[in-house]
Order: sequence, then C-alpha cells, then structure tokens
Amino acid sequence: AFLDNGTARFIDAKHIKLPKLGIVRIAGFRRLIKERLVNHIPTRIGTVTIKKTADEQFYLSMQLGSDIAFVKALPKTQSQIGIDLNLDNFLTASNGAIVANPRFYCKTKKKLAHAQRVLSRRQRRVKKEGRNLRLAKNYQKQRLIVAKLHDKIRRQRANFLQVLSTALIKNHDLVVAEELRSRNLLKNHAL
Repeated sequence: AFLDNGTARFIDAKHIKLPKLGIVRIAGFRRLIKERLVNHIPTRIGTVTIKKTADEQFYLSMQLGSDIAFVKALPKTQSQIGIDLNLDNFLTASNGAIVANPRFYCKTKKKLAHAQRVLSRRQRRVKKEGRNLRLAKNYQKQRLIVAKLHDKIRRQRANFLQVLSTALIKNHDLVVAEELRSRNLLKNHAL
C-alpha cells in the first residue's frame, strides 16, 4: 500500500496527481469530483491509499474534507424497522419481510474448486521441475483466475450488503438491530 498525506491534488474529474507516481487516471465518483471542480467548491484531499489486490487490480481510496456536505440529507419517512439476523435467511424484518441469504460462495464453489485443483497441479509440476513459481507463466495465469473468482465472490457480497443497507436507510428513519455475534450462532447446534 502507498500512503500520502495532503500533497495529492485533482487535475480534472478523471485524473489525480500523486507524488512519486505522477498523474493517475481514476474511476468511480467522477460526478461528485466534477461537480466540486466546476462549482469551485474547496475540497481538501487528506490521506490517499493505493492498494494492489491479488488479481493485479489497483484501488485508490481518499479521505476528502469540505465545509459543504458531500451528500444531501434524505427526506424523513417517519418509519421505523427492526431487523433480526439469522442463519436460515439473511435477515427478517419486523414488518414480516424476509431477505434470503444469496449464498454467493455456494454458487461459485464448483468453478472455484476446479480452478484451485488446476492451480495445485501447476504448482506441483513447477516444484517437480525445480523452477521458481514467480517465473512459471501458466502457474501465474491460473493464480490470477483463482484470485478473480475470490474477488468476484467478495464483490458480490459487498454489492448485496450495499444495496440492502441503502434500501433500508432510504425507506426508514430508524433501523434497529439486535447486538449479536454471528460466531455464537454457529456454535449453537440447537439452531
């Protein structure tokens, strides 16, 4: 990870200038950045973190500060809801709505198992031939395939949680959840 404190600046809505790296093209919140640049809203860039994932993707995260709010407040709905997390479904709401557990891992498990078996075979072959794993092209290609499958599952889970939490917040002023450790749910064999 690469960390920078306060010396980064926006060139335009698609580019940011970072020390040591120069000008970097960015994706994501372009509308927000463009709106602030066009309207000359002073925005401070705090900590910038660049992260490289196992599947060779780079992610840039920034802490932005401003005197003007980044998002508008949601209108009041005068609605409250309680949610209960459980093992059978993802959650059950107090209004009777049940959100099923999407089980993204189970849906990708077969493909992932096959890709990991191929990776294991390639690793055994490289070790048998006495070569370096970093230099073995077929091993590295297969490692990327496995990493992309893991990343796909991670992104599906994150998207599911983002969509669900956004829907709950937009439709209700107050969301109440029980304090619960999911680890303890798994320990209880009576459930």
